[in-house]
Amino acid sequence: MREDDVKPDEAAAAPRLVRKRDSAGTRARILNVATREFANKGFEGAKTDDIADRARINKRMIYHYFSSKEQLYLAVLEAVYDQARSAEHRLDLERLEPLDALARFVEFTFDSFVRDRTFINLLATENRQRAKVLKKSDRVNTMNSPIIAAIDGILKAGVDKGTIRPGLDALQLWITITGVCYFFFSNIYTLSVIFDTDFEKPDVISERRAHVVDFVLRGVKA
Repeated sequence: MREDDVKPDEAAAAPRLVRKRDSAGTRARILNVATREFANKGFEGAKTDDIADRARINKRMIYHYFSSKEQLYLAVLEAVYDQARSAEHRLDLERLEPLDALARFVEFTFDSFVRDRTFINLLATENRQRAKVLKKSDRVNTMNSPIIAAIDGILKAGVDKGTIRPGLDALQLWITITGVCYFFFSNIYTLSVIFDTDFEKPDVISERRAHVVDFVLRGVKA
């Protein structure tokens, strides 16, 4: 196609597409860097100057996309929650037998902390602040609903099959599973010192993982 064969509207659309792609890429880069900075240094310790330097942008771009440091921090929190819930959705638990589905979810929750402690660090920061920023989110309240509904479905299916005891609450069970997994990794360094054991060694983590799965399943079995 010759240059003079390109229609005017097509020629105008190309720069807009490039700008949109660049804009999305810049925003994602800021968010990625900010996630690491907030996770490592907390809200107060993280500096927008450092985020801008590491993202290779002018600091004004942070305020262009997020309007304030607090809004950037809130975007980070919403993003990590969204990533966690999206990954849970991809487990496709409905196709498994109830106890197998529950075991798979416990394994996934445990493994998510093995792979990345970012979520743990961000939650620790926000809890110290009594969730004052997270309270301002109009999205996060709905993010956990699908996984609670999925666990509720597993429990009901298990009760119907006679493999899970009745009377269990899906929300309470989710908090228990998350709490048991979370505590180990949020305290892994102090536990290692107190018990003179390297709890980060793969075999120790594997043993803990098996214990957590067994513990949860024994608690729900009929």
